[in-house]
Amino acid sequence: MVNFETSDTLKRLPRQYFSYLAEKKKGYKEKYTDVIDLGVGNPDLPAPEFIVDELKEAASDPINDQYGPARGFDYLREAVAEYYLREYGVTLDPQKEVAILQGSKAGIVEISQCLLNPGDMVLLPNPTYPDYLSGIALAGAEVAELPLLAENQYLPRYDLISKEAAAAAKLMFLNYPNNPTSAVATPEFFAETVTFAEKNNVCVAHDFAYGTIGFDGERPLSFLQTPGAKDIGIEFFTLSKSHNMAGWRMGFAVGNASVIEGINLLQDHTGCGWYGGIQRAAAKALREDQSSVRALTATYERRRDLFLAELAESGLEINKPKGSFYIWMKAPGEFTSEEFMEFLASEAHVLVAPGDGFGSLGEGYVRIGLSQPDDRLLEAARRIARLSPYSVKV
Repeated sequence: MVNFETSDTLKRLPRQYFSYLAEKKKGYKEKYTDVIDLGVGNPDLPAPEFIVDELKEAASDPINDQYGPARGFDYLREAVAEYYLREYGVTLDPQKEVAILQGSKAGIVEISQCLLNPGDMVLLPNPTYPDYLSGIALAGAEVAELPLLAENQYLPRYDLISKEAAAAAKLMFLNYPNNPTSAVATPEFFAETVTFAEKNNVCVAHDFAYGTIGFDGERPLSFLQTPGAKDIGIEFFTLSKSHNMAGWRMGFAVGNASVIEGINLLQDHTGCGWYGGIQRAAAKALREDQSSVRALTATYERRRDLFLAELAESGLEINKPKGSFYIWMKAPGEFTSEEFMEFLASEAHVLVAPGDGFGSLGEGYVRIGLSQPDDRLLEAARRIARLSPYSVKV
């Protein structure tokens, strides 16, 4: 068999962190019994019944057996615009300011192909969702880091960006509620973001994947609610987290018309639309009463509180989440992220995601997902708490 060499483009790709993590977890599950996996960001609950029913009904409509419009059905783009107006007070032109995506990850990778040339500069948070790097690498672009530090509530400080990096940057990624730190953005921070982007002609790409998951009575802000935001950026949204539709692969981008047109143009060449039944179900999800979304957020808040209460006496340093469904936990003593992951796997049979996989400033932390039933989360917390004070490395 001939072993064909891959392109230089593929060689630029970074290690796919979640594929690496999946292999590690597979090994642990084969080695240990009764493993509790808290390392995933995969919702464990089913999609609401009314959405599933809409898909079933749409499957009997022969129009959905045909190729649909390359840019999605008008009714779905209109449902997106209605959703943003109702939920955030943001007005969108469904024809020019909405792009339908195969999950938000597709758009996150595509935007770099749409805006960047080899050698261009991207401002990227550290720690960050690793798949931003994939699109950047495919475009052959360079990265200037935005440190996310606990003392600044994991929000980047624009006054610390060098003049050279700010002037060279063409694109900036942000993500609030944040993965992995679970931080949320403030109105003041988003206003600063618009000012910085306008001054430096930088396109802001805000990943709003966890936009419906805010705790303690606080609702996460859409970046587009900020005056001027739509002029200088776009926002990615997915039904994966809000409606437990991760496997359905349905998301969208909204905002600046020129960027949206670039994404649509790229998808004209790389795709051929989405199954109409899923588009109908997505429109139903966006247009109907959002009580199921609120109930899901309440579930994650209850799980957060149960888990943290069980660990309250452990002595572990834990960032209490304000949003998303993650807990950002500092590894105790002299543990590295990888060592603490290994320790929890071998001693507690609990799997977590090591923070160094999200960037160098994630070193010394682990990310814990709340996508397990209450009883399993409580059991995991009890196992971890029993290991305190972690005498192996402290």
